[in-house]
Amino acid sequence: MRTFAFLPFAFVCAIALTGCKSAPPANVAATVNSRPITNEDVEKHFQLNFADAKSRPADDQMMIQKLEIVRTLIDNEIMLQRAEKLSLMATDADVEAKFNELKSGYTQEEFQKTLDARKMTVADLKAQLRRDMSVQKLINKEITSQISISDSQIAEFYNANKEAFNLAEPQIHLAQIVVTANSDPNVRNLKNDDATTEDQAKNKIQALDARLRQGEDFAMLAQNFSEDPQSAANGGDLGFIPQSALEQAGKDVRNMILQLPPGQITPKPIASQGSYRIFKVMSKEPAGQRELNDPKVQQRIRETLLNRRDQLLRAAYYEVARNEAKVQNFFAAKITESSSKK
Repeated sequence: MRTFAFLPFAFVCAIALTGCKSAPPANVAATVNSRPITNEDVEKHFQLNFADAKSRPADDQMMIQKLEIVRTLIDNEIMLQRAEKLSLMATDADVEAKFNELKSGYTQEEFQKTLDARKMTVADLKAQLRRDMSVQKLINKEITSQISISDSQIAEFYNANKEAFNLAEPQIHLAQIVVTANSDPNVRNLKNDDATTEDQAKNKIQALDARLRQGEDFAMLAQNFSEDPQSAANGGDLGFIPQSALEQAGKDVRNMILQLPPGQITPKPIASQGSYRIFKVMSKEPAGQRELNDPKVQQRIRETLLNRRDQLLRAAYYEVARNEAKVQNFFAAKITESSSKK
């Protein structure tokens, strides 16, 4: 018995596994280099992203969504710690300037309503801005600033994809503002503004039309008020659309858009199947082959190559950062343990 009493503690634990396994810290979903990500952090992000879903997801589906959130929070924390290590954290002045930029254009009541809808306080928003801006400074320094695209790379891409620069028919670069008479939980405009009745929709689209004709910026109004979940965040931008695709909108709408010069909006809001739309023609491109010496072609290729390279280097950078970090995902471990006990 005396001999057993002096056995190393680790050996005793190896024999008596039950009771010697360390429990995860209370209320901690994961740690990154010992810094905690709490269960409240996970729940807050879950509510922000999925609280407006039309139906409650099944338990397994909900856990999958939360696992994805934990993984994202871990990655964000890894990047934030790297930014700290390289002294790239956003300053108070940076955060305040960005905060004031986001707040501009809102009344105090509108801004508070937006925060409430996202279940955030001003302090929450500023903390999020500091994290996002710091990580962006890190990415810019470590990745984006290291990428350069040569003229020979542009020429090589053009020669390999020359047919992609031959437009079979004229194309129109369009943007839109959409208002509907139905409530839609997927609406994510900056003002969190969503018409719910026919009268509200008519009044809203007429007010937006008037503001456009007074010279207000189309993209900003689209970001603030458009109810199209796909295009609102991009200022209503729909990209280039083949002229033949306009036939789906009907003859009158097609002719109206074709007659508009670049930079102009439709003469009046267009009503169609419970929605109202204002279109803006951004630019027009005739059919035919675009040559390499066209500045627009070069710019398009440069952006494509930059984005590809950025995605590759960013993915590799994240993998290396994960390998170098000490991560413990208690949330995932708990799910695995629960499954093994069934």
